[in-house]
Amino acid sequence: MVLRTMVSAPFSYTIDTEIPSVYFEKLFDFIYTQYLIPQKQRFTNLSRETTPTSNKIAYTVIDGQGRQIIKVEVTGIDTLNAVISPIESDVPDATVNEARQDVLIATELFQEKARKVTWYFAWREGEKIVPEKVKLHEKSFTRLFLETQVLLSFVFIALGLGLFVVFLTFYPTYFWTVPIILIASQFVFVFYSNKIIARSGDWTITQDNPTITFLEYQPPIGSLGTIDDYKQISPEQLVALKKEVYEEIIAKHGTIDCQEAEKIFAKYNVSCKLGSLSTKKINVYELVKKVADRFGYKVPKIVISNTMIPNAAASGPSPSRGIVLITTGLLVQLEEPEVVSVLGHEFGHLKGRDPLILFGLLSAEFLFRFYVLLALFPLIFTSLLFFVYFFAVMTLIFFIAKFFEARADLTSAIMMGQPKVMARSLEKIGFHRLLFERTPSFRLQEWIGLDSHPPIYFRVARLENLESNSIKHPLLQSIKDVFRGFGASLNS
Repeated sequence: MVLRTMVSAPFSYTIDTEIPSVYFEKLFDFIYTQYLIPQKQRFTNLSRETTPTSNKIAYTVIDGQGRQIIKVEVTGIDTLNAVISPIESDVPDATVNEARQDVLIATELFQEKARKVTWYFAWREGEKIVPEKVKLHEKSFTRLFLETQVLLSFVFIALGLGLFVVFLTFYPTYFWTVPIILIASQFVFVFYSNKIIARSGDWTITQDNPTITFLEYQPPIGSLGTIDDYKQISPEQLVALKKEVYEEIIAKHGTIDCQEAEKIFAKYNVSCKLGSLSTKKINVYELVKKVADRFGYKVPKIVISNTMIPNAAASGPSPSRGIVLITTGLLVQLEEPEVVSVLGHEFGHLKGRDPLILFGLLSAEFLFRFYVLLALFPLIFTSLLFFVYFFAVMTLIFFIAKFFEARADLTSAIMMGQPKVMARSLEKIGFHRLLFERTPSFRLQEWIGLDSHPPIYFRVARLENLESNSIKHPLLQSIKDVFRGFGASLNS
């Protein structure tokens, strides 16, 4: 790995957005008024220009000592272009990258607001219409079986407490068998997690029917700076409108345009504005196959969950018994190369058999707690020391889980050959965390919290500076990098 330290030359980059060109002026207004102006301690010399053919924002980034260190200019009418020019010759690479991320974070904050007033329709040709889920809870039943299965252990802890009580009360002679029963039951769930996940999806992607079709409609609005600028129809009305569009247009014609939609929209006092309606078709099977071919695996079972929460996960005890779950939100929010990089990360979990490794680690701790700790120090389990022990060991296990998440990032970068694309996808999905991680105390919390993923800033910087040809042992490298990242957070 090669780390750059200082940047002196200007550089430019482009950000692809989901926003129709007719709303680009609102995007620039939002960046200027909602992101830059409120942060007077970080930005100065702000200017905003609008012409019939262009939008422009210019500003200067200042450091903690009040020095003007970076000039930024953002322009665009249908794509976002930024030029970042260090003023000083000794501007750290991390500071320049943070300035680049400012534009991306502000754009994603705007797009997040836009999604709240955007109507999404997703369907598969020849299959039943499945309404979009409003929210996929992060700790849902399905989530328990994804990736590392650490959350699944908490379910079995709760079940174990009940089982202990039952055996102590009715079968005290066989009390010692409870851990074995629990671990055997959990292993069955982990081993057949691919079949459990398969039942939870809305659609199954196959080679014969490989695509998902999307329609996005943004109703006419005054400004996307605040949601109040657009008076949305009630949730019940929106469900009824979508149902009618699905049944009367999509199910019959397989596509939609403003002329057809206008008749239905008019019933709800909404007009179909030209430029606000867009459709796209994504061959999901080909995206997954591209990744599977790179890894040398057969294409696993692919299921789609129709929810706008961007997420993807791979589960299963081995690559041959793996399954990939993708949400429609991920397909909407990311470009196809970014989706591929995320899938590469998930295939990295399958390649490393991370679910089984974490299951083994959790099982070993559970057996140690019952057969060793309880036998030698039974009083611990009737005092506050147990909670101290349990919190400490869970913190350690989640920290170890970060090794495998970091390795999955490296695996994707090495196998797919696009570490910077992977970094962009992480920034888009985790922009909220990226913004919070600007605070050193929050960074430390991310490292020691009960989360199996390392902080976003660490993962992005690592991928940005990666020289994949130099990585011979991804897991060992990931362990070293995680400890270094954690150590750096203690000193920041």
